[in-house]
Amino acid sequence: MKTIHQYQLASDKQITSLALRDGFRIVRCEYLVAQKRVYLWVEEPLKIDLPVTEHQFMVVGSGVPVPVSHRYIDTAIDPFGPEAFHVYEVVQAAEMQASELTGQQDRQAPDELRLSA
Repeated sequence: MKTIHQYQLASDKQITSLALRDGFRIVRCEYLVAQKRVYLWVEEPLKIDLPVTEHQFMVVGSGVPVPVSHRYIDTAIDPFGPEAFHVYEVVQAAEMQASELTGQQDRQAPDELRLSA
């Protein structure tokens, strides 16, 4: 079984930490006018034996620089104002390099196979 949880995100480049079960999936991001906050809806498995890991998210306005390592999630727009809020998952540079190396190795394997064929 699975369910969807709603999480309020901090604003102004403050980091929000969420403990999420492996296999989670972000399904929606929206600015709620009544609360004047950005919310994230996350689908999570209900199996209690799945590991829980901490994920960090940051909300920034348009034109605000973020580190290259951060991964874009979605944009929430204030329907009654000119503001847009961009949600990023905070990824440390070391994690990004490790995933790039893994991805690079995966991408190289098909080339090697083609060369030997």
